[in-house]
Amino acid sequence: MRALVQRVSEASVLVDGETVGAIGSGLLVLLGVREGDTETEADWIADKLAALRVFPDADGRMNRSLVDTGGEALVVSQFTLYGSLKKGTRPSFSKAAAPAEADRLYRRVVGRLAATLGREVPTGVFGAHMEVRLVNDGPVTLMLEREG
Repeated sequence: MRALVQRVSEASVLVDGETVGAIGSGLLVLLGVREGDTETEADWIADKLAALRVFPDADGRMNRSLVDTGGEALVVSQFTLYGSLKKGTRPSFSKAAAPAEADRLYRRVVGRLAATLGREVPTGVFGAHMEVRLVNDGPVTLMLEREG
């Protein structure tokens, strides 16, 4: 499982011109599920996202997490994180999980993160064509990865 994480001052996701999820200060998470991923990877990613210390403390050091700051998270499914360009110029997505399994694990990450944060975690629409808008704060962009 991979999560491309961006610290944002705001982010939103639109489907057919309608905003389906939006946050203020927090983390925008683009989440890719790999074939063979399990609940173990999903739980690890969710727990890591809640605890990531990427927000500034009183001294300006990245030392605070979503839990510490009360920040928000927006999670968007992103199977293209498993795109491979080893051959040619058209990406292959053969390592991405099948849609039903990817959706199940994506929902598990969102549910566990929401439970940890004690509030709803907005999302995109799984499988839909989405527009993701963000203001990257820092910029801070990190890749989390755990494979089963």
